[in-house]
Amino acid sequence: MDRVIPVFAAIRREFPQATLSIDTRKATVAQAAVEAGASMINDVSGLQYDAAMADIAARYGVKLVITHSQGTPETMQKNPQYPQGVVTEVAQFLTLQVQLALGSGVKREQLILDPGFGFGKTLAHNLALLRQLDALLRLELPLLVGASRKRFLGQLLAGADGTLRPARERDVATAAVSALAAS
Repeated sequence: MDRVIPVFAAIRREFPQATLSIDTRKATVAQAAVEAGASMINDVSGLQYDAAMADIAARYGVKLVITHSQGTPETMQKNPQYPQGVVTEVAQFLTLQVQLALGSGVKREQLILDPGFGFGKTLAHNLALLRQLDALLRLELPLLVGASRKRFLGQLLAGADGTLRPARERDVATAAVSALAAS
């Protein structure tokens, strides 16, 4: 909170119409950010880490992004598995978490879904999600596709020796993924 709350307050003072989002797993951080001017909470744990997160979104009436992730930040990239298929399991998870949010008083129009590119997913998982975004659109909620400069883009652009492209060289790939998602 020490890092982000003063920034939120300053941005809100200078740019009162700006849309500000806080990416966090912690309801206390989300609440403080909303009180400082955030109009969106991106729960990167998909309502799994802190049971009070949906309550905060409901109480303040802000947008709530429910992000799919497998595991914790410390473990999520250690051999992620999706026995039923990544698209199926992500869709099932998001469906359950939407019901949880609605049950906590969050309105449907507050919700945005994020399949969680790079959050407990291999290159193959990320590509499958990109190819099958329509399956997630069947949930009839807006999708946030956060692929900007992600590791899987560095893998796609890797040289013949397998060396990842650095994040600063992934902007064109980011734009291509964004265009694909928008279409």
